[in-house]
Amino acid sequence: MSLDIRAPTEADHSAWLPLWRAYQVFYKVDLSEATTSALWARLLDPAEPVHAALAWREGQAVGLAHWLTHRSTWSVADCCYLNDLFVAPETRLGGVGRALIAHVYEAAKADGCDRVYWLTHETNATAQALYDKVAVKTGFIHYGHRFG
Repeated sequence: MSLDIRAPTEADHSAWLPLWRAYQVFYKVDLSEATTSALWARLLDPAEPVHAALAWREGQAVGLAHWLTHRSTWSVADCCYLNDLFVAPETRLGGVGRALIAHVYEAAKADGCDRVYWLTHETNATAQALYDKVAVKTGFIHYGHRFG
């Protein structure tokens, strides 16, 4: 079965939204409608540094990737943060995740980035099995602090 990966258009909102919601369920978060609406607007705005791709198989959206590019203090070139990667459970282990990562790699190179990086939860062993094949663990431990 062929896979088509492309940037979403306004008409793709109804295909994107269930994947976005399923991603939140997977990570046990419930983002507000305001956050979801803002993200969708950013994904469609060419002036934003936030980008997206949807993976389509037989007319069905089966995966998404969201990434952003930003400056780095360690390089003259920008870098790319793969913020969200999700594949519908019924299509996992079918190459969709790998294809979305490859798509992000190509987009980042085209944007002049010198690297792509991302995070995953320590319990996400299925994803890590793929990530270990397409990237290198950096050894860094992620810390965070939320306001409010």
